[in-house]
Amino acid sequence: MDLGISGRKAIVCGASAGLGRGTARALVLDGAEVLIVARDPERLSKAAAELSAETQRPVAHLAADVTTEAGRDAVLAAFSDPDILVNNAGGPPVGDFRDWDRDAWIRAIDANMLSAIFFIRAVIDGMIARRFGRIVNITSYMVKAPAAFLGLSNGARAGLTGFVGGLARDVASHGVTINNVLPGQFDTDRLRSNHARQAEASGRDFEVVRAQAIRAIPAGRLGTPDEFGAMCAFLCSAQAGFITGQNILLDGGQVQGLL
Repeated sequence: MDLGISGRKAIVCGASAGLGRGTARALVLDGAEVLIVARDPERLSKAAAELSAETQRPVAHLAADVTTEAGRDAVLAAFSDPDILVNNAGGPPVGDFRDWDRDAWIRAIDANMLSAIFFIRAVIDGMIARRFGRIVNITSYMVKAPAAFLGLSNGARAGLTGFVGGLARDVASHGVTINNVLPGQFDTDRLRSNHARQAEASGRDFEVVRAQAIRAIPAGRLGTPDEFGAMCAFLCSAQAGFITGQNILLDGGQVQGLL
């Protein structure tokens, strides 16, 4: 399927690895002009070179912290008037809410709620003027099935979800869509790190923790960044113009619910 995004300008945040990189790869393969953004310049440069070599297309990259105003400004100065924005930031620490002070909550809200909102604010009027825009926020399946140890993430991402629900319907008539994609357990560095912390905290072996997590997924496996990227790319397509304000689960059937 031709997604109708050849030549469209796309910013993909958190794209040096994992789900962001999988999304960037899918967009590049579908002909988009992609800028990948992450904080680690060495890792990001390596990712850009590998993606370019694989796809035989140029992949621009810029090291920036998009959870800060300066970082977002630097991205837009280098790559103005994007048609597509994929918001993606690493989740806050896991733990017990009794140990999280106000600063911990503010950091989580800044990273996983406000940074996306301010990035949306910076690009959406241009999208409206051009009568085309696609915004995808990578959140978490925990928005629908929250777990206590991920309370910082649950709270911040739920706030972003509520905000998007209203804004998406306000801009839909202008050819701009905003959707959230809720990943379940994908085979990424972030998930491996979470499993390692759970193993250490419980005194169990890492492979035991990982196997238990996989058993909870009806699909019987972890997701891959490439299949996640394919969904995000479709939501960014010309064909997805009638999908907006949605929270789309990619979880292998793990969340047990109809809505």
